[in-house]
Amino acid sequence: MESIAPANPAPDLPVALKILVAGGFGVGKTTLVGAVSEIRPLRTEEVLSEVGRPVDRTEGVEAKTTTTVAMDFGRIDIRSDLAVYLFGTPGQDRFWFIWDELAVGALGAVVLADTRRLDECFPSVDYFERRGIPFVVAVNCFDGTRPYPLEQVRTALDLDLGIPLLQCDARSTASVRDVLVEVVELALGLAEQAAAERSEQGQTDPAGPAQYRAGRPVVSPGTR
Repeated sequence: MESIAPANPAPDLPVALKILVAGGFGVGKTTLVGAVSEIRPLRTEEVLSEVGRPVDRTEGVEAKTTTTVAMDFGRIDIRSDLAVYLFGTPGQDRFWFIWDELAVGALGAVVLADTRRLDECFPSVDYFERRGIPFVVAVNCFDGTRPYPLEQVRTALDLDLGIPLLQCDARSTASVRDVLVEVVELALGLAEQAAAERSEQGQTDPAGPAQYRAGRPVVSPGTR
């Protein structure tokens, strides 16, 4: 007996990917999320207070008056079938305990860098390396700052050659979009490579890249 196809088949659900945006205090994370988000970004900024002055590192960003205390959130559709959810992490030390929650289910990450304060990138780079989360480093181009060749920045940060390093203007939608495409291509490429290696060894992975397919939740409990 022939099967009868439904008159109105359900449309495919878009793939939803989660990307973190990390870096030091005042490096441009909130600006980056706001520049590219196609929805009104969620922000959790609070005014810097006198109480936090002894622990807040404001060298180089003395004009900054607010700080993210939980996260920034935005969304962008890379394609009609591919949505990216952006989660900006807080940059100050005292809010780092939130990172573990934000990192659950993340496909990849962007580490924003400011060449005036490169040392503030190290905690982010170390964090993603320890957790095995693919990431790219984007050097935010601040007005009036001295430009450095990317290879000098790579040496200063001691980055492996396999970690993409690129220039970025966190205020520019086109520039930020290019960075996000780089993250997605890197993460999916590594996932496919790992799957191919497991296949050659006769192993199977029930989760693998499938956790990012249509219909699956972005945040997957148990992926820690």
